[in-house]
Amino acid sequence: MTSYQELLKNIALADERVIVMAAENLASIRDIPGVLGKRFIDTGIAEQSLVGSAAGLALRGRIPVVHALSAFLTMRAFEFIRTDVGISSLPVKLCGGVAGFLSEANGPTHQAIEDIALMRVIPSMNIFCPSDEQELTAGLRQIIEHPGPFYIRLNHARAAIEHTTEFEFGKAEVVSDGDDITIMVYGILLDEAVKACNLLKAEGKSVRLLNMRTIKPIDEQAIIASARRSSLLVTLEDHFITGGLYSIVCETLIKNNCGCSVLPIALENRWFKPAMLPEVLEYEGFTGEKIADRILKTLHGGTYCVTNR
Repeated sequence: MTSYQELLKNIALADERVIVMAAENLASIRDIPGVLGKRFIDTGIAEQSLVGSAAGLALRGRIPVVHALSAFLTMRAFEFIRTDVGISSLPVKLCGGVAGFLSEANGPTHQAIEDIALMRVIPSMNIFCPSDEQELTAGLRQIIEHPGPFYIRLNHARAAIEHTTEFEFGKAEVVSDGDDITIMVYGILLDEAVKACNLLKAEGKSVRLLNMRTIKPIDEQAIIASARRSSLLVTLEDHFITGGLYSIVCETLIKNNCGCSVLPIALENRWFKPAMLPEVLEYEGFTGEKIADRILKTLHGGTYCVTNR
């Protein structure tokens, strides 16, 4: 599999319009500066200047691919993203590093768990949350060629599944099909969702698992179809409960006059305890086993738990 860095380098070498930029965050693109020369720009720790410069380059026909930590990219530079990039719908690609639980040991100042909410309110902004590096690279070329702005939650994790559905804007990937429960997830938590799905199947439940991929545009048809065939929809995300997938699903159901029980599994009214990813998942209740337990308790009035351990 071609890595994100290798693919981005190849795309940039083949298209002189592509400019790679960073705010002193080179973890994903260490080898690119020496290859692209003047078409690589590092503004230092100055995310507002980074986005403003990217917008200026886009106005001159360039396609800037911008890299910074998600928390500072989406919050410190929000006005610049909204005003300079969003209003004119410029083709700036915003790549946010260590979003959600991937910030691990960092405290609240570095935790981007409201980034989806912030980015989705900008009318022209699109959002891509790949579950792993394989999915990230599968969508990268289409995203760079897209005429509008994109926010990407960078994710270099190994693939939890073998992806059988080609990347398509606004199209969810059906990982598992079933009728009792539908789990909707995006990003790094797909791995835990797969584990929860398997545990629920072992308990005799028919489970549909959807990898939502692009949060905006969202796959409304997949949401509506799931609501009509499942007794419970579950939204799973490493994000605040407000403004993310849970909000999107509820908005979609109301807009389409479609009723269904919805269980949100998200962060509620607080930031998560800093630790390495496995410990974060365990402490915050986002392991496959704890997700399955919570779903079963919801279905059975709070008295059920996974028995196939």
